[in-house]
Amino acid sequence: MYDLGMTTKARLSATVDAELIAAAQAAVAAGEAENVSTWVNDALRLKVEHDRRLRGLGDFIAAYEAEHGEITDEEMEAAERRARERAIVVRGGKVVRKGATDAGRTGVA
Repeated sequence: MYDLGMTTKARLSATVDAELIAAAQAAVAAGEAENVSTWVNDALRLKVEHDRRLRGLGDFIAAYEAEHGEITDEEMEAAERRARERAIVVRGGKVVRKGATDAGRTGVA
């Protein structure tokens, strides 16, 4: 397992898409990263954490389905509909409750 407190460094040679190198250099120029190595290190750390969370989610779903049965497409669609109905949309500084009428919308400055 990757230790986020790790401080040992190792040199790496990698082929990277040109637009990603440009993004790293732009981040350094804007003061958002100390140098390209730091920017790449941060990106790799985010990837490690993202993958760890996805594995955890996969393990959770597998355990849930082992206990309750496979989650069906219909259940997924119903959950998506419920989430969309509860969604709050923010446009142009206004918070609009999804499905609200014009009279029921709440503006936030």
